[in-house]
Amino acid sequence: MSPSAQFLNASEAAGRLGVSAKALRLYEQRGLIAPIRTAAGWRAYGPVEMGRAAEIAALRALGFSLAQVARVLEGDSRGLEPVLAAHQAALEDRLRQLVGTIEKIGSLRDDLAQGEAPTAGELTRLMAPHVTLSVAFDLPWPWGGERFEPIRPLNYIIGPLGSGKTRLAQRLAETLPNTAFLGLDRLADGCAVALARMDADPALRSRVDETLAWLVEDGATVSDALIALLAGLEAEGPSMLVVDMIERGLDQASQEALIAHLRRRGPGGRPLFLLTRSCAILDLVAVGTDEAIVLCPANHSPPTHVAPYPGTPGYEAVATCLASSEVRARTDGVIAWRPQVA
Repeated sequence: MSPSAQFLNASEAAGRLGVSAKALRLYEQRGLIAPIRTAAGWRAYGPVEMGRAAEIAALRALGFSLAQVARVLEGDSRGLEPVLAAHQAALEDRLRQLVGTIEKIGSLRDDLAQGEAPTAGELTRLMAPHVTLSVAFDLPWPWGGERFEPIRPLNYIIGPLGSGKTRLAQRLAETLPNTAFLGLDRLADGCAVALARMDADPALRSRVDETLAWLVEDGATVSDALIALLAGLEAEGPSMLVVDMIERGLDQASQEALIAHLRRRGPGGRPLFLLTRSCAILDLVAVGTDEAIVLCPANHSPPTHVAPYPGTPGYEAVATCLASSEVRARTDGVIAWRPQVA
């Protein structure tokens, strides 16, 4: 094998590690990894760089912020206990899910032994995420009353302007049991209302402070919009949350840190429905098995679930709705306008 065969480009390295190329660039920006540069200036990852990147990816999967990853790689054990405790809790939750699945399989085998064959639906549900929402309801205008059924712990609702995605989100909040709608009015009074809520609820303040510290370590910028959002996300009570334009008021780094935190909750987290048009929040490369993309088409066809793979139905429509925070900032508040014909 030639020496050059031991080096991978960014795309190959990301694929080998099971992370996105964006994640590798983030590791580099934070000084955690330093890929070699070719004569043409391209990044190249050799055995040493791949080993380091694999360690970083594994620590991120355990729930460490990038700042915590840096400390661990330097041999500093500060902050390990809460992260390990959270990972232990997540593993215990998965264990309970496995036990439940094993019991279901045992029941199906007993039925099979008695001559009762399982249905295709019963078999496919064995592979479904543990947290599944099965509440179906009639879609509001502009749809014609078609039935809709959300299904995952982390759901992205996306669509072009005027597609009805906000009405869908509001209908979700109205229909799903014990569900709250976190609208854009959270930005009206910003941090003041959030701070008042936290003053009245010390437990909420503690949760917000803990999450905010994690996000800041991961590169987020403290802002009124972020604090107001966290106060809604960390509030106890609702079993599910629908969040309108979750990226509103957050810069790119804050969005990336936030979605990493939400994914870190695992399949046992409170189900969330996130309206978004941000490619930082909805990174199509990073969508996991416990996540779903719901597209509201421009032609007002009923919302559909879209798989995060190029070439699948609806994928290109989803991709064209997404933009970076810089583009979103330039077009914030812009509405479609049709000139009157004389």
